[in-house]
Amino acid sequence: MSRRTVPLTLDNLDGLPSGCRRCLFWELDPVRRQRLDDDESVEQKQAWLSEVLRDWGSCGRVALVDDEPVGHVVWAPTRYVPGASNFPTAPVSPDAVLLTTAYVDPEWRGHGIGRLLIQGLAKDLIKRGDVQAVEAFASTRSGPFGHCVVPQGFLASVGFKTHRTHPVHPRMRMEIRSMLTWKDEVELAIERVLGVVRPKSPAPKAAPGGLPPARSGLGRSGLGR
Repeated sequence: MSRRTVPLTLDNLDGLPSGCRRCLFWELDPVRRQRLDDDESVEQKQAWLSEVLRDWGSCGRVALVDDEPVGHVVWAPTRYVPGASNFPTAPVSPDAVLLTTAYVDPEWRGHGIGRLLIQGLAKDLIKRGDVQAVEAFASTRSGPFGHCVVPQGFLASVGFKTHRTHPVHPRMRMEIRSMLTWKDEVELAIERVLGVVRPKSPAPKAAPGGLPPARSGLGRSGLGR
């Protein structure tokens, strides 16, 4: 069973759950959201994704198990997410991007898919080199924003820490520096699986007189015997 993440694009947007494809909680202000029907909402979601990809870069990851989508995350600078201004712990720090969505299919929850998605997010942001942190408005319980807000428990489990407290919607933050550790661990694990990392050979002992030992088939001058 293969598990991996791929960038969120217009080509794989249709693989997301229907509710997620038309949800514009973050992408539009409440007044504009209410004016759109379902078909218009889907078109607006596509337009939003196209704009962010074109003007800023990668802003999401889709988790695949045997090439079937089972979850996704979305993030962006706050200038692309007007819905963020509705939270009591706004605004997001100027050196951070905002994690808006983290969704995993119910049957795959508890199987490490969420952590896999956050690792994919980390790799994308590390490659950019111009983002210091990721922040998210968390939900401590069922609140007025429903399922559009990431649960605090999940964020804490993958490395986020409370940056500004609130009884219902604290703002949480994860530094890019902490993501670097994840990146190194993941790459090292992959290298070990592929057999790239091997134990180092012990250093050769010096020959009598302090000279390095001769290699097999060669004299100390480097010429064949």
